[in-house]
Amino acid sequence: MTTRRDIVHGLPTLGAAFAVGGLSFSGEGAHAQPAAPLAGHFHPKGKAPSRHTAEVLKQARDGLPFADVRDFEEQRRGLIAQMKQMKIMAEGGHVAWDMEQFRFLDAPGEFDSIHPSLLRISRLNNNYGLYEVVPGIYQVRGFDLSDLTMVRGRTGWIVFDPLVSAETARAAWTLFQEHVGQGLPISAVIYSHTHVDHWGGVRGLVTEEDVRSGKVPIIAPVDFMAHTVAENVYAGNAMNRRLFYQYGLLLPGAPHGYVGQGLGQRGSAGSVGLIAPTRLVEKPIEEIEVDGVRMIFQNTPNTEAPREMNTYIPDLKALWMAENVTATLHNIYTLRGAPVRDPLNWSKYIAEALYRFGLEAEVMLASHHWPRWGNARIQEVLRAQRDLYAHMNNQVLHLANQGVTINQIHNVYALPTSLQQKWECRGYHGSAQHNARGVVQRFLGFWDCNPATLIPLSPSDSAPLYVEMMGGADKILARGRQLHDEGRYLLAQEIVNKLVQAEPQNEAAKDLLADIFEQIGYQQENPGLRNSFLSGAYELRSGIPQGAAASTSSPDVIRAMTTELFLNFLAIRMDSRKAEGLRFTINLVTPDNGETFVVELENATLTSIAGFQADKPDLTLTIDRSALEQTMMGAKPLEAQIADGTARVQGDVGVLAKLAATMVDFDPRFEVMPGTRHPAGPIYHADAYQAVPDRAIAE
Repeated sequence: MTTRRDIVHGLPTLGAAFAVGGLSFSGEGAHAQPAAPLAGHFHPKGKAPSRHTAEVLKQARDGLPFADVRDFEEQRRGLIAQMKQMKIMAEGGHVAWDMEQFRFLDAPGEFDSIHPSLLRISRLNNNYGLYEVVPGIYQVRGFDLSDLTMVRGRTGWIVFDPLVSAETARAAWTLFQEHVGQGLPISAVIYSHTHVDHWGGVRGLVTEEDVRSGKVPIIAPVDFMAHTVAENVYAGNAMNRRLFYQYGLLLPGAPHGYVGQGLGQRGSAGSVGLIAPTRLVEKPIEEIEVDGVRMIFQNTPNTEAPREMNTYIPDLKALWMAENVTATLHNIYTLRGAPVRDPLNWSKYIAEALYRFGLEAEVMLASHHWPRWGNARIQEVLRAQRDLYAHMNNQVLHLANQGVTINQIHNVYALPTSLQQKWECRGYHGSAQHNARGVVQRFLGFWDCNPATLIPLSPSDSAPLYVEMMGGADKILARGRQLHDEGRYLLAQEIVNKLVQAEPQNEAAKDLLADIFEQIGYQQENPGLRNSFLSGAYELRSGIPQGAAASTSSPDVIRAMTTELFLNFLAIRMDSRKAEGLRFTINLVTPDNGETFVVELENATLTSIAGFQADKPDLTLTIDRSALEQTMMGAKPLEAQIADGTARVQGDVGVLAKLAATMVDFDPRFEVMPGTRHPAGPIYHADAYQAVPDRAIAE
């Protein structure tokens, strides 16, 4: 297991970001200057919500169905014991989980810097303890981004979705055993889908020996490992950086900062592990007896995750909807970056669950939030969520077919009033704005069909002309401040952002843009949108945090990469500019699993194909897959493997050095907002988009 101390908070869909760095942080900011702080604000340049923001929040409050308090009743139901310890410590000695930072949400009344709907879901997510769902099913909630669910089996407890980290999963299990568990062991583990908050804590509950011996089966949907490893590898460094915005990793829990993530309060920062499943659910509908409990699994591929499954327990009339149905509109387009999801497919799988199981179920629970009891309530929520995703797919395409573009759709599309008045359809993880654009992207791509936007200049190249034509920095700042003071924040950001792009070191422009972002952030119901605007403001004011780069990838996950996936990622890490003029062919053989590959470098492109061997390779490398994993994880260089005979070579071994010379590690500190790189930070090259060798970072 690897400790994710330096990434600050959990990465709920991290998957397997191979060789991607996290960050640890120093307290010094790049641009922080003494200023009169706003009382209670975490940043010395922070501003209070404006009267315009206050009016936006008031209008939102007046239009929301606060008379419907069923969620609070369901959230409280079945409480057995609250967790007394506010902090859960990680194996590395740091804090893996801290609920203390969210206690401010329990204060009565409203906050002028938090959207009232966002405040509501964050208060609901402050449940922190052990709950009985029905006799035989229990949940521990509030220990991580997701919930831990236990179902009584014949010989022990069947665990659904063991959280993000071993430490939080272990603490949840300990609380459960103190009050309910009766000392019985874990008899099976079920991973509902491929995202890390549904498997990362497994080693806090079971050992690999128990799994491999067959004592504790692990059940998952078909193709689980391939998609778990693959989803975030190729663009992993960029995804990790974008997570700082979507998940507000730099923002403290505070009224002017981070107030929750919608699905849960945060992801934990402990030890992430992965034990491969021993039983895969392969059929669309498959019934399996798990430790004496009859379970019907419904595979729902390409919904909330590439591979996901719902589960029905007919003897308890309990329907587990994984993450396909929770108390929120989910992401179709994910701000951190991921393949756009299929909302119509998602809707149809919910409809199938409704008609296959939901007409008789008496309790419905999921991997986030709280259960729903009673068949009428279950059907109400299933039908609303079914219609939520179908409407978004169908009506966005309805508008697109009339010429509404990806750059207009978020200002045109709206959910029907009936769905907006249902709390479970509010945008606590996805939002109607960015999801609508995702639907257009999925079907039509990024282009709005205006030739002027087909080959756009980079913002830093076009911005100077805008600044010139607007009369220079002073006029933009004056007009931007005027728009800001009038509460016309989207217009204000339109022109001030151009100035920041053109003049990245213009501190007045960055400060004004940060003020604009902050007000927009306060107004957001959606945590990802709020966090993104507030994170942009933070970095504009303080710069990109500095600190040593650290790997956020678990050795378990690296080990789970296929050899082909590893070779594909090497091709991404290769800087083609360093490979001009090189040409060679390598035969790779891994005898212990019978794999063969041809790896070719030609035309400054690295390619590989499984199942073939070249007749006249420049080099043949023979190494067991188990040994290759040591190199993949960085535990043992390939040179050392060759030196001690673990790896055998025939031909020109020098091609390995040539290949290694083209490889770079991606810098996890790349700029998102211009002019935010710390001035004391090293500059290795003139090209802002050129990655650097890992040794240069270390120097």
